Amino acid sequence: MGNKEEIIKDTIRDVLRIAGKYSRIERLPISVDKSLVVSTAEIHTLQAIAESERMRVIDVAACFGISKSAACQMVAKLIGKGLLDKKRSPYNNKEFQLSLTELGWRAFEAHERLHGKNLTDLVNRLSAFSSSQIATISFFLEAIGSAMDERLSGQGEK
Repeated sequence: MGNKEEIIKDTIRDVLRIAGKYSRIERLPISVDKSLVVSTAEIHTLQAIAESERMRVIDVAACFGISKSAACQMVAKLIGKGLLDKKRSPYNNKEFQLSLTELGWRAFEAHERLHGKNLTDLVNRLSAFSSSQIATISFFLEAIGSAMDERLSGQGEK
């Protein structure tokens, strides 16, 4: 099987391969109705907003680990498609709260129907693992996420 370092490197390659597949999934189109198609990334943004009591652009950025600028672009795209509303926050005049429009809720519900089956399938596959194995995977992913955060925070450094 190889030494520990080789196993770690193989595992990192697996994670990168999975990340590439996830990136492709995020671009897959989802039909809301005959006239509206949204990407999986757009739907996931709607989902995060729908599941939050108060969501701002900065919260979208934090939720997905993206820049505030990227979150602003996503929010603007969703507003342009008629899926989101942006209203001044009653708690802070400098902030805006996001909420789904009626069309946004229809898109969210269409995704929930699709996502429900996918999530059930994934949970069934992962149920074969013990709780300690799941915990190990969680710690592993946390370590990778932390390393990625460090790399992203030092982006401008030479």
